[in-house]
Amino acid sequence: MKKDIHPQYREVVFLDMSTGEKFVTRSTIKTEKTGDYEGRQLPLVTVDISSLSHPFFTGKQKFIDTAGRVEKFQKKYNWDKREKK
Repeated sequence: MKKDIHPQYREVVFLDMSTGEKFVTRSTIKTEKTGDYEGRQLPLVTVDISSLSHPFFTGKQKFIDTAGRVEKFQKKYNWDKREKK
């Protein structure tokens, strides 16, 4: 293998800005920030949303009432549900 062509693969702290939770994983991402995690100084990456706060993973999804949308459309455009002859 050639030297100095591969990015540095190291432990990195990810900070979820939505929840304030931190987790450590290995990554090649470049960052100038550092953060403290369990007494160790590691590179820090902030993310807006992660699996710790995403509605799909937390089970707090919002369900949209699609049945009411059809009636709202029909009322808005005076759409009669019956076929006109």
